Amino acid sequence: MNQESGRRAVYPSLRGKNVLITGGGSGIGAGIVEAFAKQGANVAFIDICEPESREVAERTGAKFLWVDLRDIPATKKAIAALENERGPTHVLVNNAANDDRHSFDEVTEEYWDERLSTNLKHQFFCAQAVVGGMRSSGGGVILNLGSISWHLALPELVLYQTCKAAIEGLTRSLARDLGPDNIRVNCIVPGNVRTPRQLKWYTPEAEAELVEAQCLDGRLMPEDVAALALFLASDDARLMTGHEYFVDAGWR
Repeated sequence: MNQESGRRAVYPSLRGKNVLITGGGSGIGAGIVEAFAKQGANVAFIDICEPESREVAERTGAKFLWVDLRDIPATKKAIAALENERGPTHVLVNNAANDDRHSFDEVTEEYWDERLSTNLKHQFFCAQAVVGGMRSSGGGVILNLGSISWHLALPELVLYQTCKAAIEGLTRSLARDLGPDNIRVNCIVPGNVRTPRQLKWYTPEAEAELVEAQCLDGRLMPEDVAALALFLASDDARLMTGHEYFVDAGWR
């Protein structure tokens, strides 16, 4: 956490809300779990990284659900069981993704299908699974996590970037279709966020180059993305839907 963490905004409208976050066991997802838990929300998260997820659950009080999101029937079953236990989901954060590098020439049909299942397909079906409860409770919020990567056309990420570009189209479509039910749908587009996973690919020199390419000095942290998620999920953003919101320090 940075020095500003103790001065983050508090949103009374989030207290007591049922929040579900995918990929909440590490990185940006863990930051989002922690942020909603601090708002007094009832937080549950889905992940497959068990040791890290159990630590996040213990630290935040959030409920950890071990589910492979590529298994859509299992995912729907887990969400149904969760809602049967605690009531409708008020906020869904579709965060789970995997940005493994890959080359264009080595992509097979099987890898194509696996990457789309990992990075795109579950966002639609998780939304579909929670919408019934949102309708019954008078509305809700769906936040899809995109990526700045396809806006910058970064190398060796063709399938990841294809999925992340599609997520922006999915967001606009869902916002239109679900708006009459008072369900808001937005897309958060992070820049390069400093997580243990990202540090696998960036040396200190490369990190310095990233900061140099930003309009603002400083490294993005998971809590910076979480701050935007909190605002968009709150009643303060009640008429904001169907758009992409960047948190990238002006990376160009």
